[in-house]
Amino acid sequence: MPDLPLGTVAVIGAGPVGLAAAAHLLERGLDPVVLERGERAAASVRSWGHVRLFSRWSELIDPAARRLLAGRGWTEPDPAHYPTGREWVEDYLQPLADALADHIRYGATVTGVARQGRDRVVDSGREEQPFTVHVGRSDGSTARLVAEAVVDASGTWTCPNPLGSDGYPADGEREPAVAAHLSHRVPDVGEARDVTRFGGRRTAVVGSGHSALTALVALATLAQEVPGTKAVWVLRRGGVGNAYGGGDADQLPARGALGLRARDAVSAGLVEVVTGFRTQAVESEDVGTVALVAEDGRRVEGLDEVIGLTGFRPDHSIMSELRLRLDARLEAPVGLAPLIDPNVHSCGTVYPHGASELAHDEPGVYVVGMKAYGRAPTFLALTGYEQVRSVAAALAGDLEAASRVELTLPETGVCGGAGLFDAPDAPDAPDATKADAVGPAAGGCCTPAVPQLVHLGAPSGGGAACGPAGC
Repeated sequence: MPDLPLGTVAVIGAGPVGLAAAAHLLERGLDPVVLERGERAAASVRSWGHVRLFSRWSELIDPAARRLLAGRGWTEPDPAHYPTGREWVEDYLQPLADALADHIRYGATVTGVARQGRDRVVDSGREEQPFTVHVGRSDGSTARLVAEAVVDASGTWTCPNPLGSDGYPADGEREPAVAAHLSHRVPDVGEARDVTRFGGRRTAVVGSGHSALTALVALATLAQEVPGTKAVWVLRRGGVGNAYGGGDADQLPARGALGLRARDAVSAGLVEVVTGFRTQAVESEDVGTVALVAEDGRRVEGLDEVIGLTGFRPDHSIMSELRLRLDARLEAPVGLAPLIDPNVHSCGTVYPHGASELAHDEPGVYVVGMKAYGRAPTFLALTGYEQVRSVAAALAGDLEAASRVELTLPETGVCGGAGLFDAPDAPDAPDATKADAVGPAAGGCCTPAVPQLVHLGAPSGGGAACGPAGC
């Protein structure tokens, strides 16, 4: 693995946003090199390939990537179709990776990024130095590469939140006898391995988001096919409340349909619900099962499996020698954090943003995609594509384009990543119309745009109302 030539932008991760970043950088005349620790692109998406997204194809393809693929005989999928993760890979992400093959290095795990010859303490000559990117190869050797800028699109998929309600693993959670019963992925009830693992057994699903709902629907489906299959829904909140979503009134039709199916599964007795349960410990039982123990002493016993779907968190350790400015709560860039705080915003709102909000005290470094959102669960696919469009423009010196908001979203959007895993298509949504793109704020050509709040399903007319695609 030779050193990167000066002028190179190192992109960490060959997922949807990393690949889109490379496409935008190429269009800008820059030299991207994508460092991917796996042997194939989109490794995270492949791991949940059986799950159907809430997003249509029209909301899952980056504009620069589309332009790159258009000249290679690529056939764009039906824009109204809701693909599975597997379809997203096979019909878009893998062709995009093939088109970018000369710029991707597989089996390259980034272990650290720093200023050349400077740790995070040293001020002298810091900004004049390029970055060193420390890489571990699949054969066990290491390399130190040089780049002019770094775009971290490594995501959060490999860092699921633990079961413990205080943010740390529950007592016993990491013990081998317990860990063998624990997973963090939605079951694939069309796969023999998962049918064997979950069929005819008692499984707890911990979490209240869309991945948890999808897992519950999967287990309820399996219960109708394999006698003895039981599901327990473990919630920290005091009641189910709005966890089902808005049902038929949900502004996100696919999300609403999923919530209705989960509610029906509970009503049919296929899912037991336990609320107000804040996990403190996971204990092994003599009969080979495990039990969840709450802070108040309550127990959920006789569990063959536990699926923890409590969200994800970023791992910024590879940039510990850089000067990142991160929000204390979300671990997102401080300029972005107020726009995505889950205490204020939901998957039904999004502020388009770009290089200005993603900037750190270390010029030339950007964290993008799901990782940019830190612990906030509201990331949108098209928002990630807009991030890297703006970042590529900034790195190319086009500050006017970097500050301009070019995010144009369908009026009725969808929130993806954990959709109807076994339906050929999600329910039809109202016809989507595109609003005008939000323009930059008045001022100079390089004045950052005033953040524009976008609501899902907002009425057309009167401003730039539009809705997001896949979360």
